[in-house]
Amino acid sequence: MKSEPRLITGGNHSDFRGTIYFVNDFNMEAVKRFYRIKHDDTSVIRGWRAHRIEQRWFYVFKGAFEIRLVEIDDWINPDPALKQIGIVLNAESNHVLHVPKGYATCLQAAKADSELIVYGDYTIEHAVNDNYLFPFDYFKNSRIKVL
Repeated sequence: MKSEPRLITGGNHSDFRGTIYFVNDFNMEAVKRFYRIKHDDTSVIRGWRAHRIEQRWFYVFKGAFEIRLVEIDDWINPDPALKQIGIVLNAESNHVLHVPKGYATCLQAAKADSELIVYGDYTIEHAVNDNYLFPFDYFKNSRIKVL
Protein backbone atom coordinates (compact mmCIF):
# COMPACT_ATOMS: atom_id res chain seq x y z
CA MET A 1 0.00 0.00 0.00
CA LYS A 2 1.34 3.42 -1.00
CA SER A 3 2.01 5.87 1.80
CA GLU A 4 0.24 9.27 1.74
CA PRO A 5 1.63 12.62 2.90
CA ARG A 6 0.44 13.47 6.40
CA LEU A 7 0.66 16.13 9.06
CA ILE A 8 2.15 15.27 12.42
CA THR A 9 0.58 17.57 14.99
CA GLY A 10 2.67 19.39 17.56
CA GLY A 11 1.82 21.50 20.55
CA ASN A 12 3.25 23.95 23.02
CA HIS A 13 3.28 24.81 26.68
CA SER A 14 3.75 28.28 28.16
CA ASP A 15 4.48 29.40 31.67
CA PHE A 16 6.44 32.19 33.39
CA ARG A 17 9.71 30.86 31.89
CA GLY A 18 8.52 31.10 28.28
CA THR A 19 7.12 28.66 25.73
CA ILE A 20 8.26 25.20 24.73
CA TYR A 21 7.17 23.86 21.33
CA PHE A 22 7.08 20.11 20.72
CA VAL A 23 6.09 17.50 18.16
CA ASN A 24 6.12 14.40 20.36
CA ASP A 25 4.55 12.16 17.69
CA PHE A 26 7.41 12.78 15.24
CA ASN A 27 9.45 9.58 15.51
CA MET A 28 12.92 10.54 14.29
CA GLU A 29 14.33 6.99 14.31
CA ALA A 30 14.68 6.92 10.49
CA VAL A 31 16.30 10.38 10.20
CA LYS A 32 19.91 10.35 8.96
CA ARG A 33 20.43 14.06 8.23
CA PHE A 34 18.78 17.46 8.14
CA TYR A 35 19.26 20.86 6.57
CA ARG A 36 17.76 24.33 6.87
CA ILE A 37 16.25 26.40 4.08
CA LYS A 38 15.75 30.15 4.40
CA HIS A 39 13.74 32.25 1.96
CA ASP A 40 14.02 36.00 2.38
CA ASP A 41 11.82 36.69 -0.65
CA THR A 42 8.26 35.37 -1.08
CA SER A 43 8.56 35.42 -4.88
CA VAL A 44 11.25 32.71 -4.93
CA ILE A 45 10.03 29.21 -5.83
CA ARG A 46 12.20 26.20 -4.99
CA GLY A 47 11.24 23.02 -6.78
CA TRP A 48 10.30 20.63 -8.10
CA ARG A 49 12.59 18.07 -6.43
CA ALA A 50 11.55 14.44 -6.22
CA HIS A 51 12.84 11.34 -4.47
CA ARG A 52 12.08 7.80 -5.53
CA ILE A 53 13.51 6.20 -2.37
CA GLU A 54 14.04 8.91 0.24
CA GLN A 55 11.25 10.26 2.42
CA ARG A 56 11.29 13.75 3.91
CA TRP A 57 9.84 15.63 6.84
CA PHE A 58 9.36 19.43 6.77
CA TYR A 59 9.21 21.65 9.86
CA VAL A 60 8.77 25.43 9.67
CA PHE A 61 10.28 27.16 12.69
CA LYS A 62 10.07 30.74 11.45
CA GLY A 63 7.43 32.33 9.23
CA ALA A 64 5.43 30.19 6.80
CA PHE A 65 5.88 28.15 3.62
CA GLU A 66 3.47 26.94 0.99
CA ILE A 67 4.45 23.39 0.10
CA ARG A 68 3.08 21.63 -2.96
CA LEU A 69 3.40 17.91 -3.57
CA VAL A 70 2.96 15.73 -6.63
CA GLU A 71 3.06 11.94 -6.62
CA ILE A 72 5.31 11.02 -9.55
CA ASP A 73 3.73 8.63 -12.06
CA ASP A 74 6.72 8.22 -14.42
CA TRP A 75 10.30 9.01 -13.35
CA ILE A 76 11.48 9.76 -16.89
CA ASN A 77 8.51 11.73 -18.23
CA PRO A 78 5.92 12.54 -15.53
CA ASP A 79 2.52 13.88 -16.53
CA PRO A 80 2.58 17.71 -16.15
CA ALA A 81 -1.14 17.62 -15.22
CA LEU A 82 -0.69 15.46 -12.11
CA LYS A 83 -2.89 16.44 -9.18
CA GLN A 84 -1.12 18.68 -6.69
CA ILE A 85 -1.50 18.59 -2.93
CA GLY A 86 -0.92 21.91 -1.21
CA ILE A 87 -0.43 22.99 2.36
CA VAL A 88 0.78 26.05 4.19
CA LEU A 89 2.98 25.21 7.14
CA ASN A 90 3.67 27.97 9.61
CA ALA A 91 5.68 28.25 12.79
CA GLU A 92 2.59 29.00 14.88
CA SER A 93 0.82 25.76 13.91
CA ASN A 94 3.87 23.71 14.90
CA HIS A 95 3.28 20.72 12.59
CA VAL A 96 5.66 18.42 10.77
CA LEU A 97 4.74 17.44 7.21
CA HIS A 98 5.77 13.88 6.31
CA VAL A 99 6.34 13.35 2.58
CA PRO A 100 6.81 9.67 1.70
CA LYS A 101 9.05 8.42 -1.07
CA GLY A 102 7.72 8.88 -4.59
CA TYR A 103 6.74 12.55 -4.33
CA ALA A 104 8.08 15.80 -5.75
CA THR A 105 8.03 18.94 -3.62
CA CYS A 106 7.89 22.64 -4.42
CA LEU A 107 8.43 25.32 -1.76
CA GLN A 108 7.62 29.01 -1.59
CA ALA A 109 7.80 31.27 1.46
CA ALA A 110 4.38 32.64 2.39
CA LYS A 111 6.06 35.23 4.63
CA ALA A 112 9.34 37.04 4.08
CA ASP A 113 12.35 35.77 6.06
CA SER A 114 10.87 32.27 6.58
CA GLU A 115 12.94 29.24 7.59
CA LEU A 116 12.31 25.51 7.66
CA ILE A 117 14.16 22.32 8.47
CA VAL A 118 14.06 19.32 6.13
CA TYR A 119 14.83 15.89 7.56
CA GLY A 120 15.83 12.97 5.33
CA ASP A 121 16.16 9.26 5.94
CA TYR A 122 19.27 8.69 3.78
CA THR A 123 22.78 10.07 4.00
CA ILE A 124 24.07 12.75 1.64
CA GLU A 125 26.13 10.12 -0.19
CA HIS A 126 22.90 8.39 -1.21
CA ALA A 127 21.10 11.63 -2.09
CA VAL A 128 22.96 12.11 -5.39
CA ASN A 129 21.51 8.80 -6.61
CA ASP A 130 17.91 9.72 -5.72
CA ASN A 131 17.53 13.29 -6.90
CA TYR A 132 15.04 14.14 -9.66
CA LEU A 133 14.63 17.79 -10.63
CA PHE A 134 11.86 19.40 -12.67
CA PRO A 135 11.41 23.13 -13.47
CA PHE A 136 9.22 25.04 -11.02
CA ASP A 137 6.59 25.50 -13.75
CA TYR A 138 6.61 21.86 -14.96
CA PHE A 139 3.45 20.71 -13.17
CA LYS A 140 0.56 22.79 -14.51
CA ASN A 141 -2.43 21.49 -12.59
CA SER A 142 -4.02 24.40 -10.76
CA ARG A 143 -6.56 22.16 -8.98
CA ILE A 144 -4.95 21.72 -5.61
CA LYS A 145 -6.13 19.33 -2.95
CA VAL A 146 -5.44 20.87 0.45
CA LEU A 147 -3.93 18.51 2.99
